[in-house]
Amino acid sequence: MKRDPEQKVEAGRNLSRREMLGLMGSAAAAIVFVGCGPEQSGSGSTTGGAATVATGETTAETAASCTVRPEQTEGPYFVDEMLNRSDIRIESSDGSVSEGVPLDLTFKVSRSDGSSCVPLAGALVDIWQCDALGQYSDVEGNVGKKFLRGYQVTDQSGTAQFTTVYPGWYQGRAVHIHFKIRDSPESDQGYEFTSQLYFDDALTDEVHSQQPYAEKGERDRRNSDDGIYGGGGNELTLQLTPAGEGYAGTFDIALDTTHG
Repeated sequence: MKRDPEQKVEAGRNLSRREMLGLMGSAAAAIVFVGCGPEQSGSGSTTGGAATVATGETTAETAASCTVRPEQTEGPYFVDEMLNRSDIRIESSDGSVSEGVPLDLTFKVSRSDGSSCVPLAGALVDIWQCDALGQYSDVEGNVGKKFLRGYQVTDQSGTAQFTTVYPGWYQGRAVHIHFKIRDSPESDQGYEFTSQLYFDDALTDEVHSQQPYAEKGERDRRNSDDGIYGGGGNELTLQLTPAGEGYAGTFDIALDTTHG
């Protein structure tokens, strides 16, 4: 199947009122995203040490080591379905469930003021990915389908959780999941950040040796051969641990409000 090349999305574009209608949450606009966690290599500055930060009537102590996460292409397969659901495996038209190794994916979204990270509530986290055989829903031959797409709004701890499957592959790309975070989904002038998550090649080899992945055959791109991964993919690679019959991973990312 011929795939269109993935195109670069403009960072921080304004969203229309139609795109924002009916969603919740707020945060500062004109900011860049960073990951909040152990110091990593890559572009962007870091801040070290622990800090105590006031959050309303409570006080949260955080390990303030925030590293810039690179933005990457949106690609040709984003469809703003506005599917508010945590389990994105389900095909809404018939209730079927995408086959594959289960993956529990947690986003921890924070805001940074340059010296500390505090949880960001009300941010919209949208993810979309291909299935075990490399197919996306609602594009090309799957128009009208909704599998492996959905969003969640972060809670008071900045957390958004998804149940999905380990992704398959398609021609010309390393294995990945797309994500988009909108910091002010109720605003006419919201800011959005788009990037991708990647997986360890050795783990992918193990997963893809199983059915239904093995049906598609050996993938044609590893991380090191993927030009998009080359733009900071090492900072976007999920660290997974076994969980039941599948895997679980948490991805920390924060808004750097000092760049407004």
